[in-house]
Amino acid sequence: MKITDIVLDRLRLDLDPPLRAAWDPRPRRHFDATIVRVRTDEGVTGIGSGDTMAGFDAVKDLFLGEDPLDIARHVKAIETANFHGGRFWPLEVALWDVIGQVAGLPVSTLFGNTAKAVPAYASSAELKPPAERVETALRAREAGFRAMKIRIDRDHVADGIAAVTAVRDALGPDFAIMVDLNQSWRMAGDTAAASDLAKTRGIVRRLAELDVFWVEEPLPYEDVEGFRTLRAENPGVRIAAGEMHHSVPELLRYLENDVLDVYQMDVVLAVGMLRARTLAEVAQLKHRAFTPHSWTNGIGVLANLHVAAGVGGGPFFEFPWDPPGWTPQRRDFMLAEPLMIGSDGTLAVPARPGLGIELDEEAVARWRI
Repeated sequence: MKITDIVLDRLRLDLDPPLRAAWDPRPRRHFDATIVRVRTDEGVTGIGSGDTMAGFDAVKDLFLGEDPLDIARHVKAIETANFHGGRFWPLEVALWDVIGQVAGLPVSTLFGNTAKAVPAYASSAELKPPAERVETALRAREAGFRAMKIRIDRDHVADGIAAVTAVRDALGPDFAIMVDLNQSWRMAGDTAAASDLAKTRGIVRRLAELDVFWVEEPLPYEDVEGFRTLRAENPGVRIAAGEMHHSVPELLRYLENDVLDVYQMDVVLAVGMLRARTLAEVAQLKHRAFTPHSWTNGIGVLANLHVAAGVGGGPFFEFPWDPPGWTPQRRDFMLAEPLMIGSDGTLAVPARPGLGIELDEEAVARWRI
């Protein structure tokens, strides 16, 4: 089998009203998605998405004519290309989709087949006052979720704590709450300094009192000792990070130095599927958790789901959901049907071979740039 072509479709969905994501200094008035199709001489086409694939045309020839099943070779080639400025992990996703179809198996089976479905948590996007956040949390529970992640703005910590407190009071102790401080990395143009360690220690201590399941990205990635300090001082709350950490050696250093409780490498934005699997297995061997970030589109969610279900990630899986600003329909506008959890609060792995992606070709044509 040979790769005959790699085709990119760049899509843009207008957002009206805009999404006011907590981590983005500007309202998002459109949502972009790049669809990657790997075509082969045997008629099998793999599909991937999740990052922009900007600059890919310059390295496309590295993959044409190669066997799509030579995945270790392709991962190394993607890493060499990424070193020079790109992030081409959606290509690896499409290659795994080919491999699964050829094998006649879901990709999660190839990654270990630990679970057929994983408990999902509703991952919010926007900053909302306590009453509104309680309303969305109640809607989440009605939809089947048993957990929600709430964002806190570093410049309005009291408001964020109030929202967490209100949700805890309204939904009780059996509803898990995660909190994301979004301190580890920055969107382009966001030059504000992160909260210092002293302030962050106080925030995490208060969240621990509210029985928060984990606190995510409380510090910049480089503050390794700060992460370890937070863990040592707050044994009742987990510290999570790593979603956009692109350095496999640095993540290994985190694991070697026992920096985090929860590792969150996104397979389409950070380190790819094969490397995420390796890091996840090392984390689990050290009795630490792997539950990947999945804030892209439905194809990126599926790629992360297959790895998480394959290796036994958990105990929760991130499901971007914060209506009305962020809904499965907006997130998955390129799919025939948006992904949604079941009534038991789990997200099921598609049973079809490969990743189980079914595109809405009319939507792809409509929103193609």
